[in-house]
Amino acid sequence: MKHPKTVALSKLHMFRKILIANRGEIALRVIRACREMGIRSVIAHSEADRDSLPVQMADERICIGPGASGKSYLNIPNIISAAFISNAEAIHPGYGFLSENTSFAQICKDVNITFIGPSADVMSVMGDKVSARQAMVEAGLPTLPGTPVLRTLAEAKDAAREIGFPLMLKAVAGGGGRGIRLINHPDEFERTFTVAQNEVREAFHDDGIYLERYLAKARHVEIQVLVDNYGHGVHLGERNCSCQRRNQKVIEESPTPILPRELCEEMGARAVRAVEKVGYRNAGTLEFLVDEQNRYYFMEMNTRLQVEHPVTEMVTSLDLVKEQLHIASGEPLRLRQEDIVLRGHSIECRITAEDADKDFRPQTGVIEKYLPPGGPGVRVDSHLYTGYEVPPHYDSLLAKLVVWAEDRDQAIARMQRALEEFVIEGITTTIPFHQRLLKHEGFISGDTYTRFIQEQAGALGIK
Repeated sequence: MKHPKTVALSKLHMFRKILIANRGEIALRVIRACREMGIRSVIAHSEADRDSLPVQMADERICIGPGASGKSYLNIPNIISAAFISNAEAIHPGYGFLSENTSFAQICKDVNITFIGPSADVMSVMGDKVSARQAMVEAGLPTLPGTPVLRTLAEAKDAAREIGFPLMLKAVAGGGGRGIRLINHPDEFERTFTVAQNEVREAFHDDGIYLERYLAKARHVEIQVLVDNYGHGVHLGERNCSCQRRNQKVIEESPTPILPRELCEEMGARAVRAVEKVGYRNAGTLEFLVDEQNRYYFMEMNTRLQVEHPVTEMVTSLDLVKEQLHIASGEPLRLRQEDIVLRGHSIECRITAEDADKDFRPQTGVIEKYLPPGGPGVRVDSHLYTGYEVPPHYDSLLAKLVVWAEDRDQAIARMQRALEEFVIEGITTTIPFHQRLLKHEGFISGDTYTRFIQEQAGALGIK
């Protein structure tokens, strides 16, 4: 697609003020990007986050409700009102909460506030896993055998018999690992389907389920894309997200080990062509499963910035939040695919308020001491400080520890050193778990897959 050389940049303007409809480290991440670009930031926060670091650092702050997310960070009327009150021109949704809410994106458009993300129409297609699969098939990407949306047990049983066991059961809406189940035998199907459907109905107000063929030893590889408002797109390489627990990523890295570079480049090129074809805009991520024969299958798309975006930033030297803002303001993408060169290796550990020795039980409490690691090639994205009280209402993510080095071996050594330096006292965190994981021979060799942590639970000290 021809790049819009004729766009009159003088007629475009960067946002003067942006409202951030999120919290924690991602809110702080957006605030920092805004400050460097000379954009005023407004944080829409809950009462529970009144003393949080993003609230302290934003240029303006507006309380949108009590601690429960349903009354604050998911309260669309209050967030829109906060944008009007503050005269914000755009809203950055971060990840989670309303970041993939089609109604929210449409309402922003209806009231002439820029939603920093794709259009509601494209989000409705790509945010629904079944319609996304169909769209990507039409765009030329391979997918695993699967079903349309299922809402009754009877039709699900018929579909399961056709696909065969084992199989994966997945929610059409939502994310974060909820509504995903591996079913090995027919005898497990009825109970598992019912439990999963009830879970997603409560979490996402949509009880749609679909089934997909299961790959026994699959790698989870994702492609980061950027597409401007004129249909010009690039990919920023891939991330390996195969280390997961209960379908939640715990560690990510870029580039992915073991896979041939030619394969990764092919996946990236096909991903860009696919998102350009469906009219996608802004930042997004296409997630793939890669089997033991290096055959890859499109799984789903995240129509937002992802938690693990820093590893891509580290190997490309790009700022993805700034790129989002440039695209959303109407500027053409300044990058060509040949401009994207992956340098070195980056690893990210998600440090959460959980006790791995007690089945990852969530933790709350006051941070009595906080000392993040430093030194060459170390980055910490966190909203913590000494005296901060971790609230019980939200996701357990406390910090993202990210390292960069010239190659993977040096990156692992650097991460091990950084984990040893990282001090968080007052609550139990997953730092000890990550230390064990980084020393496991399977991780060091790069031979990880989606069930790696589950199968190595004993060696990793998980009870």
